[in-house]
Amino acid sequence: MAPPLQLITVDPLRCGGEPRVRGLRSPVTTVLLQLAAGMTPEEVVAELPVLEDVRECLRYAAWLASGRTLDTPTAA
Repeated sequence: MAPPLQLITVDPLRCGGEPRVRGLRSPVTTVLLQLAAGMTPEEVVAELPVLEDVRECLRYAAWLASGRTLDTPTAA
Protein backbone atom coordinates (compact mmCIF):
# COMPACT_ATOMS: atom_id res chain seq x y z
CA MET A 1 0.00 0.00 0.00
CA ALA A 2 1.37 3.41 -0.97
CA PRO A 3 1.82 6.01 1.76
CA PRO A 4 -0.55 8.98 1.63
CA LEU A 5 1.86 11.48 0.12
CA GLN A 6 -0.73 14.04 -0.83
CA LEU A 7 1.61 17.04 -0.78
CA ILE A 8 4.05 15.76 -3.40
CA THR A 9 2.96 16.43 -6.98
CA VAL A 10 4.46 15.94 -10.41
CA ASP A 11 3.70 18.05 -13.45
CA PRO A 12 5.64 17.14 -16.59
CA LEU A 13 5.26 20.73 -17.81
CA ARG A 14 6.89 22.35 -14.75
CA CYS A 15 10.44 22.01 -13.48
CA GLY A 16 11.18 19.19 -15.89
CA GLY A 17 8.66 16.91 -14.19
CA GLU A 18 10.55 16.85 -10.89
CA PRO A 19 8.45 16.04 -7.81
CA ARG A 20 7.49 19.23 -5.98
CA VAL A 21 5.77 20.14 -2.75
CA ARG A 22 2.17 21.26 -3.29
CA GLY A 23 2.84 21.98 -6.95
CA LEU A 24 5.15 24.86 -6.10
CA ARG A 25 8.32 25.69 -8.00
CA SER A 26 10.66 24.31 -5.34
CA PRO A 27 11.47 20.67 -6.04
CA VAL A 28 11.60 18.02 -3.33
CA THR A 29 15.28 17.63 -4.25
CA THR A 30 16.00 21.18 -3.06
CA VAL A 31 14.57 20.43 0.38
CA LEU A 32 16.46 17.14 0.65
CA LEU A 33 19.77 18.69 -0.41
CA GLN A 34 19.39 21.44 2.18
CA LEU A 35 18.70 18.89 4.90
CA ALA A 36 21.65 16.79 3.73
CA ALA A 37 23.85 19.88 3.93
CA GLY A 38 23.02 20.18 7.62
CA MET A 39 20.11 22.60 7.69
CA THR A 40 17.38 21.89 10.21
CA PRO A 41 13.77 21.58 9.04
CA GLU A 42 13.09 24.92 10.75
CA GLU A 43 15.91 26.55 8.76
CA VAL A 44 14.57 25.14 5.50
CA VAL A 45 11.09 26.47 6.24
CA ALA A 46 12.54 29.87 7.21
CA GLU A 47 14.45 30.07 3.91
CA LEU A 48 11.62 28.75 1.76
CA PRO A 49 8.46 29.65 3.68
CA VAL A 50 6.18 28.15 1.08
CA LEU A 51 7.46 24.68 1.93
CA GLU A 52 5.27 23.83 4.87
CA ASP A 53 5.96 20.14 5.17
CA VAL A 54 9.58 19.05 5.18
CA ARG A 55 8.56 15.71 6.65
CA GLU A 56 6.58 14.90 3.52
CA CYS A 57 9.77 15.29 1.48
CA LEU A 58 11.59 12.94 3.83
CA ARG A 59 8.78 10.39 3.65
CA TYR A 60 8.87 10.58 -0.14
CA ALA A 61 12.64 10.03 -0.18
CA ALA A 62 12.39 7.11 2.24
CA TRP A 63 9.69 5.47 0.15
CA LEU A 64 11.78 5.75 -3.02
CA ALA A 65 14.94 4.56 -1.22
CA SER A 66 13.08 1.38 -0.30
CA GLY A 67 13.05 0.48 -3.98
CA ARG A 68 9.30 0.81 -4.34
CA THR A 69 7.59 3.04 -6.83
CA LEU A 70 5.00 5.64 -6.05
CA ASP A 71 2.30 7.26 -8.11
CA THR A 72 2.24 10.95 -7.29
CA PRO A 73 -0.73 13.15 -8.11
CA THR A 74 -0.38 15.50 -11.02
CA ALA A 75 -0.46 19.15 -10.03
CA ALA A 76 -3.65 20.95 -10.97
